[in-house]
Order: sequence, then structure tokens, then C-alpha cells
Amino acid sequence: MIDVVVFFFLLGVFARLVKSDLRLPEALYETLSIYLLLAIGLKGGIELSKQPLAALAPQVLACMALGFVIPFALFPLARALRLSGVDAAALVAHYGSVSVVTFAVATAALTRQGIAYESHAALWVAVMEAPGLVAGILLARWSLRDAERGRRTDWGGLAHDVLFGKSVLLLLGGLLIGAVAGEAGTAPIKAVFIDPFKGVLALFLLELGLVAGGRLAEVRRFGPAVLVIGLGAPPLLALAGAATGWALGLSTGGVALLATLAASASYIAAPTAMRIAVPQANAALSITAALGITFPFNIVVGIPLYIELARWLERIGA
Repeated sequence: MIDVVVFFFLLGVFARLVKSDLRLPEALYETLSIYLLLAIGLKGGIELSKQPLAALAPQVLACMALGFVIPFALFPLARALRLSGVDAAALVAHYGSVSVVTFAVATAALTRQGIAYESHAALWVAVMEAPGLVAGILLARWSLRDAERGRRTDWGGLAHDVLFGKSVLLLLGGLLIGAVAGEAGTAPIKAVFIDPFKGVLALFLLELGLVAGGRLAEVRRFGPAVLVIGLGAPPLLALAGAATGWALGLSTGGVALLATLAASASYIAAPTAMRIAVPQANAALSITAALGITFPFNIVVGIPLYIELARWLERIGA
């Protein structure tokens, strides 16, 4: 059965399709996003405090490599679909980065089904956020090398915006606080950041449903390219993520989560980074694919498929 939080997303989509006047205040949306990023980081940091960091190095390196490679793998497909070089680069950067909310929905689904996963999995989210964005920027600069010959990229300023942007800063900050304070130190705020997590996630998904429902009308404007990438890329990327998790020896839940992260697309960090680094790119194209198509596909159809894929890998490896 679909996790209950997904129904909140579907309610938001329905409300937008029937032209309801339902709206969430902009300030509430911003508050919910900050809460979720901090809460995910804190939960991962608490568990990280129980782990030897050296043992996690292979996972961290593999996750970073996966995020960096994904844009290069998708770029030829995007170009074959007749997207311009900068549009293709910006689009695939969204898929190289990750969706924190998709990760949260996947963890909720695994918990509901009683499937264990690595308690420090939030660390994977944090380290996969930036490499895909860097790869997308490199692809964009390569595509613009003739038009912008002689122009220097402010890599220092760009690194600052990517690494210290809201999503990465809050995730890493939460991880650090949780790792330093540990379970005992964070006990006083457990009632705020841990227990209400799923309810807050449901409210955030309601807002995302409203946003995604508004993007559906734009699919026709961009043609088949946005559909091919938005629906075709996630299952293929999930295979790569699951294979990486399986090779790392992760648990069944861990394989499912890494498959989900690989299949997800960023709609928080990536649009901001691409707007700064590649202002020539069509931002509406990327956000329509990432939020209007891939996000709904993943939380309704993809996550159950990725969990079954992880179970299948577990069976053949037994």
C-alpha cells in the first residue's frame, strides 16, 4: 500500500487540477523545508555518532562518484533529444544532485514495511548534493566554450553558493550537531525534530503537490524530451544506484535508499546553483522535469519498485 504521506501529495495535485483556492503561505513552505533538512541531518548525525568514520569512507566516496558520473551519463541522451548544450547540462545537473524529500518518503516507506536500513543514510544525501551540480556546470562550460571563450568562471564564488547554500548547509549542520551531541545530547529536542517528522513531511508534500500540479500544463510546451528524461531516467539511474549499494554490501533498505537517491532529481539546490552558474539555461525546463514529472513518478511508482529491486538483489546474493 502507498505510504500515507504520498496521499497528501496527491491531494495537492488534485487541488491544483480542479483549480481549488488551496494555498500554503510562502513563509510556511520555507519553514517546513528548513525543518525537514535539519531533522534529516540531525537523525543521521545521531546515528553517525555511533559509527567509526573510517569505515564509512568507501560509502562516501562511492556516493560522491555516483553523483558526479550521472550528469555525464545522461548528457548524450539529453543532446540526442535535441536540447541545447546549456539546457541539457542544466537538466542533467538536477539529476546528478538529489531530492531530500524523496529520500524522506523512501525512509518512511521502509520503516512502515519493517525493512532496516543504514541509520547514517542521511550522510549519503549530504555528500551527493554537490558533485552532480559541479558536473553539470562543467558540461555547461564545455558547451559554451566557443561563445564564452576568454570568460573566466568564478569557481570560488560558485563553490561558496553550492556548498553553503541552504540545503547543503542545513543537512551538514544537522549532521554535525547530531554527531557531536549524540543521542543523549539531542534528547531534549527529540519531541520537536524527531517525533513530528512524518506529520511535517505530509504538510510539505501537500505543498509540493500544489506546485507539481501547476507544472503539469508545461509538459506539453517542452515536448517529448522532458517526458523521456523525467520518466525514463529514474529507473535507469535506480539500477546504477542499486548496483553501487549492492557492491558496497549495504542492507536491503540501504540498497533501496541509494537506488532512490540515484533516481531522484533536485529541485531545491540545483535550480539555485544553475541559475547562478548557467543563467542562459531554461530553468523552467529543468524544474518541470524534476518536480513536475520525476518527483511524482518516484514517490508514487518508483520507490515501491526500488524496494522490490533491492529485495531481488538480496535474494540473488543469498
